[in-house]
Amino acid sequence: MSDIVIKAEALGKLYTIGHEAQNERYLALRDVLMHNARNLWNKTKDLAKGTPIIQGDTMEEVWALRDASFEIHRGEAVGIIGHNGAGKSTLLKVLSRITEPSAGRVTIKGRVASLLEVGTGFHPELTGRENIYLNGAILGMTRQEIKIKFDEIVAFAETEKYLDTPVKRYSSGMCVRLAFAVAAHLEPEVLLVDEVLAVGDAEFQKKCLGKMEDVSKTGRTVLFVSHNMLAIESLCKKAILLTDGFTTPFDSVGSAIAEYLSNISDISGEVNWDSPEEAPGNHQVRLKAVRIVSDGQVTATPSIKQDIEVQIDYWNLENNGRRLISLHILNAMGLVLFSTANYKTASLTYDPWVNNKYPIGLFRTTCTIPKFLLNTGTHSITLYINGTMATDNIIFKQNVISLDVQDDPDRLEEYSGGWTGAIRPKLAWKTEKLE
Repeated sequence: MSDIVIKAEALGKLYTIGHEAQNERYLALRDVLMHNARNLWNKTKDLAKGTPIIQGDTMEEVWALRDASFEIHRGEAVGIIGHNGAGKSTLLKVLSRITEPSAGRVTIKGRVASLLEVGTGFHPELTGRENIYLNGAILGMTRQEIKIKFDEIVAFAETEKYLDTPVKRYSSGMCVRLAFAVAAHLEPEVLLVDEVLAVGDAEFQKKCLGKMEDVSKTGRTVLFVSHNMLAIESLCKKAILLTDGFTTPFDSVGSAIAEYLSNISDISGEVNWDSPEEAPGNHQVRLKAVRIVSDGQVTATPSIKQDIEVQIDYWNLENNGRRLISLHILNAMGLVLFSTANYKTASLTYDPWVNNKYPIGLFRTTCTIPKFLLNTGTHSITLYINGTMATDNIIFKQNVISLDVQDDPDRLEEYSGGWTGAIRPKLAWKTEKLE
């Protein structure tokens, strides 16, 4: 029992959210006055009780975390995985003492350092140098302790040039680098890291994973939230899977990842939105459907020997705008295999509509993935639709559709069976006798 650093017992977190009623097109003055009086009364009651003020005509209780029980030992690196909204960030906020649990209790031994959001614990008006001392003080370090580690922190964050610049002028990546460097170098007994590392570049992410591994090897505990299963697998030996607020601890990170992937593999060959009002998008563009087509048929299980079409149907709701569409293709481990877009490229075949001004109407854009490119197994697709500028993001739909690429069932040639690698291209080979 002495090496148990975190012990959660039936931990729960309840939130109350408000919903606005759908108003009629025309409202009487009496209705407006009654609505405002009711809102004022509800706010007064919340204020008197010392509870957060909830806006809305009706209230709903949502359990973000329910009956969470687990033990984490000293020196363990534990991955926390689950869908968006499963309760991962809520769990870290409770462990960080940012929010109090609504039920149960948690016991933590030692100082906790957390990196939950970009710029957490930083004052935007202070410089990077001043924020290092401020953040260290928040974590319970003395000025002398921070001073000893100061040079290591700055070198790791690679922010020497901007050390005396106010943090409000930092990019999100610079903020993450500095915040992680402070949290990791001030030697907390428990280090909590949320998905914020995704903001950094690939080289910095690799450096952070190495640092977290070093932290766990020195007997300190790391809890790491990520959707990148490769990062979880490389760093962690154990994992906690969250599903709708419920936790399932796994002694094997491989078993946890397998369970997580099986839960997200709700594979369908087509996703539809019947009404523009309910579909992803805004007043410019709304999605209508995304489908996978192979050999002329809608399918969730295309063959590796057939071209794979990704068809995107969408309503264009305003005149004279450009529509830039891009896809990220990910494998089951969350690794982005490649990205592609309908941008104009002089040396390649491109979408002739990309530089046109779209009229109002229903459109279909098709991207063809050539046969013998994707390896067999589950893949997911993330969709972006941008406006006139590439930075004008209208629609971002993560995991908009999934597909399970199948091997050749006839196995008529040697290019069959399980192959190692994220992709499986069929490349040209040639052998010739030189003498």
